[in-house]
Amino acid sequence: MNKEQALAVFENFKIRRIYDGNSETWYFSVVDIIAALILQPDYQAARNYWKVLKNRLKKDGSQTVTNCNRLKMVAADGKMRLTDAASPETLLRIIQSVPSPKAEPIKLWLAKVGYERIQDMSDPGRSLDRAREYWKQHGRSEKWIQQRMMGQETRNKLTDYWNEHEIEGEKEYAILTNIIHREWSGVSVKKHKAIKGLKTQNLRDHMSEAELIFTALAELSTRQIAESVEATGMAENTEAGKKGGRISKKARRELEQKTGKNVVTGENFLPPSTQKGLKGNSDEE
Repeated sequence: MNKEQALAVFENFKIRRIYDGNSETWYFSVVDIIAALILQPDYQAARNYWKVLKNRLKKDGSQTVTNCNRLKMVAADGKMRLTDAASPETLLRIIQSVPSPKAEPIKLWLAKVGYERIQDMSDPGRSLDRAREYWKQHGRSEKWIQQRMMGQETRNKLTDYWNEHEIEGEKEYAILTNIIHREWSGVSVKKHKAIKGLKTQNLRDHMSEAELIFTALAELSTRQIAESVEATGMAENTEAGKKGGRISKKARRELEQKTGKNVVTGENFLPPSTQKGLKGNSDEE
């Protein structure tokens, strides 16, 4: 896997982590997290604590331990050694099992998120209001928010069509999405995220107004073309996706010729301290 090693700091504790570029997921050292939660600076003591907790979770039938990966990270002696590593989702489940004052705020947050999810299921409008408020807090304009939500509605209609026409699972959705995106923008979704300096962040949440509009045009065109020929299955929907993306590409290139500016750019909404975006070059991989 293409991984990038780094350290995160939780108060005075260093947390080893590895970024998997293929799955776009951070994996954190479980022992390091445990050490920070129980305020245990001694590595061996934290390792023993995790060993006991791991056995208890196994006896309880929890899948949490199974979801941990053995990955090589830099040890105290400077050598690469295997250690238990977990994704954020698995870590949150482990944290719930640790009786520590440091874990309590996270547990309270998880309970709040769970309650909000129940509310969203009974009243989907709440999640839209919450998303709008989130974007406002992060400095998005009303115009951008409106475009983002309209684009999401267009996206939902497309995925609804796919779901009803033999497109199965997130993997096939992702393949088709990437085909459409590459056609209109000239770059893959992964490359577009790299241009903006993004890792696990949602690409659409960091698009400019123009990028959102051309994405929506490509997906709207794809759905309408698919509907016109009753596209079913991957092969036919792939063809519809290519045609829909090309319609948006034609419009993008015309706009770029008139303005002299690239639509695909490194602009993002990341905090200044994490800005790593590069100037975009569309139609290149």
